[in-house]
Amino acid sequence: MESSSHTTQRKIIHIDMDAFYASVEQRDNPIYRGKPIAVGGSPEGRGGVVATASYEARKFGVRSAMSSKRAQQLCPQLIFVRPRFDAYKAVSAHIREIFSRYTDLIEPLSLDEAYLDVTDDKLQIGSAIEIAKQIKQAIKDELNLTASAGVSINKFVAKIASDLNKPDGFTFIGPSTIASFMESLPVEKFHGVGKVTAEKMKKMGLFTGADLKRLSEQELKSYFGKVGAFYYQIVRGIDDRRVQPHRETKSLGAEDTFPVDLTTLEEMEAELEKIGKTVVTRLQRYELKGRTVTLKIKYSDFRQITRNQSFNFPINDYETIVQTAKQLLIGTQPEDQKIRLLGITLSNFHELNLNDTDKANQVTQLSLFD
Repeated sequence: MESSSHTTQRKIIHIDMDAFYASVEQRDNPIYRGKPIAVGGSPEGRGGVVATASYEARKFGVRSAMSSKRAQQLCPQLIFVRPRFDAYKAVSAHIREIFSRYTDLIEPLSLDEAYLDVTDDKLQIGSAIEIAKQIKQAIKDELNLTASAGVSINKFVAKIASDLNKPDGFTFIGPSTIASFMESLPVEKFHGVGKVTAEKMKKMGLFTGADLKRLSEQELKSYFGKVGAFYYQIVRGIDDRRVQPHRETKSLGAEDTFPVDLTTLEEMEAELEKIGKTVVTRLQRYELKGRTVTLKIKYSDFRQITRNQSFNFPINDYETIVQTAKQLLIGTQPEDQKIRLLGITLSNFHELNLNDTDKANQVTQLSLFD
């Protein structure tokens, strides 16, 4: 492996719970065990989406982010379960407590996965492999759930490793094997390479990490833009990102897809009021205030737009957020439009880098996109 800028190699663990929401439901409800279930919206209507599918459902091709209708077509016997986020958060908090027995350098990515830096672990075990095995066993013993773990010297490789032998997997990729491992990896397995980019790569004759590695950084940039520099690094197993225990929230919001298109301003504003209540509840729960309100609109033909307004002071009160969203809605001239989804997001939790307050009150319009 090519050396990074660090003289001391880190010991990084990536823990990823196995089919988290579905596994919690199967643990808590014996009638679901061994059966294909999908946690998410109902296939009735048109707004249902699968959040997580059990491994029994995945055998039929059911996947997260898939429409519930499509999931039901693939697996007619699929059982749909409404999510219980309070239950998942309680389990996640217990998992986080297990992590904290070994290190304070924990970077949660979501309720069900996190990076841990155990270069200097609290219990002075000294072995990331042993720590990962102990964490997996504690999760199994204390929560009756399984997790998969990846261990390596950086975040990127550890994350790939955790996904290799699911469920209940464990994979260690050491410094001496990183180069050969990355070279043999199919391009679609690289985190950050989506389906479209993977297809583009394959059309160029780039099927594995070894194929990417033959290209210079400049060539990768010319083919794929700025992200080409990222590909150049990761194909060599280089990732200098630190585990960030205080990773900041970028945005927080809520949205709703309606069973029937909204066609009147009165209907739209009523829905924004409901969504606004959810957003404010979440903001207050996490004690957050933001400076930018963003309105998301999806029309019946699936066109989608966003409009946002920034303030020169932080907000998290219901009245300001909802009234701002309504004004942004009116600015889109919603009359005679058919709207299938509305969403409100608050962001910009940092200090504004503006030279004057007039700029803070401007409305930024983003272009239409499919």
